[in-house]
Amino acid sequence: MIYLDNCATTKPDKEVVEVMMKALTDDFANPSSLHSFGLKVEKEIDIARKNAADLIGAQSDEIYFTSGGTESNNIAVHGAIEKNKRRGKKIITSSIEHASIDDQFKHYKELGYEVVYLDVDKTGAVDIEKFKKEMNEDTILVSIIYVHNELGTVNNVKEIFEIAKSVNKNVFCHVDGVQSVGKIPVNVKEIGCDTFSFSSHKIYGPKGMGGLYKKRGVNIDSLVIGGGQEKGLRSGTENVPGILGFGKACELTKRDLEKRLDHAREIKEYLLEKLNNNLEDYKINTPENATNFIVSLSILDIRAEVLLHYLEGDEIYISTASACTSNGTHKSTTLKQIGLDDKYAEGTIRICTSKDTTKEDIDVFVEKLVEYVDEIRKIMR
Repeated sequence: MIYLDNCATTKPDKEVVEVMMKALTDDFANPSSLHSFGLKVEKEIDIARKNAADLIGAQSDEIYFTSGGTESNNIAVHGAIEKNKRRGKKIITSSIEHASIDDQFKHYKELGYEVVYLDVDKTGAVDIEKFKKEMNEDTILVSIIYVHNELGTVNNVKEIFEIAKSVNKNVFCHVDGVQSVGKIPVNVKEIGCDTFSFSSHKIYGPKGMGGLYKKRGVNIDSLVIGGGQEKGLRSGTENVPGILGFGKACELTKRDLEKRLDHAREIKEYLLEKLNNNLEDYKINTPENATNFIVSLSILDIRAEVLLHYLEGDEIYISTASACTSNGTHKSTTLKQIGLDDKYAEGTIRICTSKDTTKEDIDVFVEKLVEYVDEIRKIMR
């Protein structure tokens, strides 16, 4: 099997699975219990929280465990708007956000909020000049994706938030950082955000786990009312195996980050070289200064869905867009927003490598890709 859909999810690391199995079989106590067994598990959660904090340059007490990036985004966006709704009704995001952000902004637009969707350039980066014109004292929230989930584009969120805070010091700044953690170095203090969402299953941890960074002194209301877990921001009995697995994944990601980034760059360069030497009539949508883990590839005169199914017959797995849009529940607007011609857009696939991807994997993938593109083009043309 050659798995190149690592933006959708990654294979859990062996050490992560071992930690989770131990939590399921041995350390199964409820961390809210007062006895020593529960306190032991609570201390293990504290270690996991520190690992998550260290990975993104935060403090342990600024990290809250959630069910994933979508919940983290919801807590942050909803909490920010509810907190600041008396200050103004203007909220700003980009035109190519993940569905977990985009759908919330659509919801608040229906409720009468002034929603601004910032244009992006041909690389998918936010138009900062337009942002300067839109940002004013009535703006209560700015939410920007850090690394784009389809293109790999890295937004200059630090500059955007510096501009925002210079205009309105009370504006709430949120980052969807799900595709950034583990793919580029991340430091939330340098970014200057109020909240930052990230996810376990993007960094070789378990699904159903995520984190929300909330800056000290920032207060937002919870979406869930209950037993007061996670300092009241996310009540409910803790998913101990998930949290400990996530914590281990964070630990390993921080430890091996430089090695993983170097490997990703080497694999991407090799992939682009192979494509250049073997494939005709295609475009690379991912900019040069993007993360090296994501390549958006548009191929002329094919249908991406057809190509995907050809490849999966050889157990080669790719995506046609982000996993949250390709299943039909959301239609990706990214390619339209960056101005890609329809004849290329319909042949767009996303290749996402991992720490385990080899050059041999790329050799087989490109060989089969070229073979099936030729077959499909004979039919299409």
